[in-house]
Amino acid sequence: MSSDLDQALLLYFDGQQAKTSIQEQQPQTLNIFPSQPMHHIEPSPKGSMAASSVVAAQVAAAPSKNSQAPSLMGGGGPLAAAGKSSKAAIKREGGTAGGKHGAVGASSSDQEGPRTPDPKTLRRLAQNREAARKSRLRKKAYIQQLESGRIRLAQLEQEMQMARTHQGALWGAGTLSPDAALFNLEYERWLGEHSKVVARLRAAAEEHHRPDGELRAYVDEAAAHYGALMGHKARVAGADPLHLLSGLWKGAAERCFLWIGGFRPSELVKVVVRHVEPLAAEQQAAGARDVEQAARRAEEALDAELEALLRSLSEVVSSDAQPPPPPPGMMYGGQLYHPADVAGYMGMGHMHVAVAMDKVASLGTILRQADELRMQALHALRQILTARQAARCFIAADDYFCRLRTLSTLWTTSRTANLARGPAG
Repeated sequence: MSSDLDQALLLYFDGQQAKTSIQEQQPQTLNIFPSQPMHHIEPSPKGSMAASSVVAAQVAAAPSKNSQAPSLMGGGGPLAAAGKSSKAAIKREGGTAGGKHGAVGASSSDQEGPRTPDPKTLRRLAQNREAARKSRLRKKAYIQQLESGRIRLAQLEQEMQMARTHQGALWGAGTLSPDAALFNLEYERWLGEHSKVVARLRAAAEEHHRPDGELRAYVDEAAAHYGALMGHKARVAGADPLHLLSGLWKGAAERCFLWIGGFRPSELVKVVVRHVEPLAAEQQAAGARDVEQAARRAEEALDAELEALLRSLSEVVSSDAQPPPPPPGMMYGGQLYHPADVAGYMGMGHMHVAVAMDKVASLGTILRQADELRMQALHALRQILTARQAARCFIAADDYFCRLRTLSTLWTTSRTANLARGPAG
């Protein structure tokens, strides 16, 4: 039995020596692609020789077969201890390497994590949000403006439709024609807008530190708004000049100072110059007097033209020819006429009536000339005055007309109250 054990040990030693010689012949290289698990490492030749000597010593010292078997097969021998110590060292190295790898991975993960944007990026994002908010507000205001304009247009169309529907009755009853009614509505809207324009001009004029260039823009706005009124009057002058000439679109007190469908330019120049700051130079005073005198001469020429036209119209109307029946849709003597054609009324036998109608239509030309004279006087004053003086000029003109409108309202209200109370006693 002992011979078998000795033979086995010799075979084991021979195999270890052959393996060692083969490993010594091969050059040592870095095994970067291991074919075995990381925890399995072949023992070095020196370690194998040491273990073999230990085993041989134990075998030699073993007294019997029963004591030799536990030393080889048991787990408490030096060979088992050496194997356990080598495995523990491998595990410690693996753990250390794994810890280092984990630390490196953690540091790299920290570097690749979410980063706080720099101040420039934050500022750009805030600017983008503010621009988007302003864009939404502008879009909302534009939509509201379109909606209000649509409602206003619908109201105007409804009013015009009602005026056209009752055209015959309105004209025949001696009230307002559709064109006159439409002009009255436009004039009321113009008054509301003009009060806002003058309020902006007044606020700008009260700011003494405001430059003349900015103040001139408000003056131009006020002058342009007067031009818009002249445009409304020019449209109705061709359709219904008698309405403008009669002044029914004005208040009772305003009609006392009416001149050919509006204010007298020379009188307005005299009024506003008194309320303007003292003129800085004699040249300005002379310029204001020249504007007033030129307006007065033009007024006299238009007065003469209007007087000649009205005299001619009076002669045509007062002719001895028998007047024809009234045209269709007109009220005459309390009766509404509905015959066929206006052309019959303007037949060859009634040339004097056609001439009279032409005379009435010519009133529109005189009305437009009077409005042009008013605008010329306003522009002439703007040229000789400074921006602040011109602003006070338009403010004084608005105050003058506003007081006349207030006087008309008070007079009408007092008359209505007196009629409601009845006669005294």
